Amino acid sequence: MTHGDHHTGTAHDHTVHAADPHGGDLGGHAKGGGASWSTAAKATSHCLVGCAIGEILGMAVGTALLWGNVPTMILAIALAFVFGYSLTLFAVRRAGLDLRSAIKVALAADTVSITVMELVDNAIIAVTPGAMDAQLSDGLFWSALLGGFAIAFLVTTPVNKWMIGRGKGHAVVHAYH
Repeated sequence: MTHGDHHTGTAHDHTVHAADPHGGDLGGHAKGGGASWSTAAKATSHCLVGCAIGEILGMAVGTALLWGNVPTMILAIALAFVFGYSLTLFAVRRAGLDLRSAIKVALAADTVSITVMELVDNAIIAVTPGAMDAQLSDGLFWSALLGGFAIAFLVTTPVNKWMIGRGKGHAVVHAYH
């Protein structure tokens, strides 16, 4: 579809050419079908930002309060979901969607992506020797956390590519941008 095709005054199927709220092309098909890697990476980056904010905050709070590993990880994971969903929720609310519908869109858009990201990220932290006992001032704390995010991004991007290519996950946000 060329740029001029968008301005002909005729409708076209948005499931084939859906716009990402972050400037990508959610429904744009790469050669061979499905979403492009660029689109998947943008959606995964969006997810990563929310997860990182929540997880860093949760790890910092739990560590600063001298909580044990389990409650700290539970808080970090819970906040990762809260912040991950919130970014999408705020975007679709700003676009005029009512709160109940916006929550449904955020849940549909981000649940699988956040879940995969959190499983991978926390597994990396759990298997990194000494990371669970590291303090906020330790380089090991930050390297395990950031390394876990990097690996989670690499694992989650293909998942998002597959979902977006089928009109699921981050693709559902398109109608509201």
